[in-house]
Amino acid sequence: MEPRFSWGLLLRICTFQIGSAMGDILVTSIWNRIMIVNFGFPALPVGALIALRYLLSPLSMYAGFRSDTTPFMGMKRTSYIWLGRGLMVASFPLLGLSVTLFEMNRNDSIAWVVALCSFLLYGTGTLLSGSPFLALVRDAMPKVRQGLALSIAETVLILCFPIAAIAFSLMLSTYTLAGFWELIVLTAAVGGFFWVFSIWGVEKRAVIQKASEHTQETTRAQFKEFHAAMRKIWDDPRARAFMLFLGVATLSAWAQDAILEPFGAEVLQATMAQTTRYSSTWQGATALILIAAAIIWRKRPPEKQGPIAKIGLGIMGVGMLLLALTAFSEIRWIVNPALLVFGIGFGFYTFAAFQLMVVMTLDKAAGAYLGLWTVTILLTRGVGIFAGGALRDALHALFQSYSLAYGVIFGLEGLGLLVSILLLTRVNIASFARDAGRIPITDAQVIAAEM
Repeated sequence: MEPRFSWGLLLRICTFQIGSAMGDILVTSIWNRIMIVNFGFPALPVGALIALRYLLSPLSMYAGFRSDTTPFMGMKRTSYIWLGRGLMVASFPLLGLSVTLFEMNRNDSIAWVVALCSFLLYGTGTLLSGSPFLALVRDAMPKVRQGLALSIAETVLILCFPIAAIAFSLMLSTYTLAGFWELIVLTAAVGGFFWVFSIWGVEKRAVIQKASEHTQETTRAQFKEFHAAMRKIWDDPRARAFMLFLGVATLSAWAQDAILEPFGAEVLQATMAQTTRYSSTWQGATALILIAAAIIWRKRPPEKQGPIAKIGLGIMGVGMLLLALTAFSEIRWIVNPALLVFGIGFGFYTFAAFQLMVVMTLDKAAGAYLGLWTVTILLTRGVGIFAGGALRDALHALFQSYSLAYGVIFGLEGLGLLVSILLLTRVNIASFARDAGRIPITDAQVIAAEM
């Protein structure tokens, strides 16, 4: 029996994202600034640890496959989610311990081992629980509302980022070890609570019973089918072109993630409270544009979202070039307008790209297609974060100037985003949509002309 749609249930499920946003802000905004600015470590090892979970992203596909085929502790989705989030909660004290050890001795190699263990737990937990959570959201809603539910869940996550960033910036305006531990305890407690509360009882017994009917032979057959589907996807040049587009756009957009706060401190002499709000500035703009775009273009066919994606990429590119100008000129007042422009473009791009991913997916192999697009985004995001830190260290060593180092990186990101527009033009979305049976030949010709 198909579940009934309930706004109350959907909103309760979306509170799951409160803990997700708090954890990400703690790790990618607070911890990396402390390590680079307060402790003076190179950005390369810091960025590598932050990127670690994205480089482990194939685990997300496996976790989703397991939650489809193999019940764990009597449940299909929920147990995998709680296992993953439990690992994330366990990672927070280790993160605090690493900072404590570094506080006592900057050369303590044990502290790096502890930090590595923390990020391994955090990354593994994120990937184990992410796909099953999205699948649970989908399972809990009727078919006609599943897309809406997933979009709302992702929008709530983006909305939670600026809220968490502002709250943390107020709580830790300047670095103290005790203050950092307070954030860790708060994140573990509040995040842990919502990770349990949001999905408690959502998974129905009928779903559990259906999952338990799968035999080992069925699982093997499904895995072979999945492998064959992945090979078929790779053999399609349109899919390869789309994957290249997603990869370049994602790498270019996220190379700033681990170095944005250190840039504010080292080039603009901004305080910790100010740099922590950088994320809330651009992500807040992204969230508002996502909401507006969903209202304005809710009836626009997904196959026609290509031009909107290009507009978003262009605006993002301008934002990054403005950020490069901020670095080169060291003019402080430009930074917030630059971040706002970038965030606005990111909103347009995210709205359109999410729908293009749906278009570039065949119904009979939806899991394989969406899994590949998701892994592509996660992997290239991780590579981008790592590359941003590595370039920052290399360029600073070459020029002996933080201003030049950050300016070159932001400029390269802006160039990459503009190149992504050309790569999207090469993706034959109309042809794929026609072959998938989404649109007739005449509509495909019109869409191809628009692209």
